[in-house]
Amino acid sequence: QVQLVESGGGSVQAGGSLRLPCAASGNIYSRAPMGWFRQAPGKEREGVAAITSGGGSTTYTDSVKCRFTISRDNTKNTVYLQMNSLKPEDTAMYFCASSSWYSGSRPVAANYNYWGQGTQVTVSS
Repeated sequence: QVQLVESGGGSVQAGGSLRLPCAASGNIYSRAPMGWFRQAPGKEREGVAAITSGGGSTTYTDSVKCRFTISRDNTKNTVYLQMNSLKPEDTAMYFCASSSWYSGSRPVAANYNYWGQGTQVTVSS
């Protein structure tokens, strides 16, 4: 069993930055890929970024490339999403996720079976 707790959300102006940590507990964390997803009101959940267990491979959705960076510190059981140059369209609830069976780095929700409760990010223009 894996438990995930996101933090770091808040309200920022366009162009600002936020860093979202996701703390994981459970004995499979170090072997599991991690992903960040977001969901805006009235929209489907969207994969933002993902990283393999060792951190050697990452994938980003096109809209966040060159602005967001996913990383992980396996000594702290934590994955991070550094978000720079934020835009109003980045406003959403952000969730981290892990998987007990997937080993890749594609941020596709169907590949993940452990989810956090989410942290809200609001970007004003």
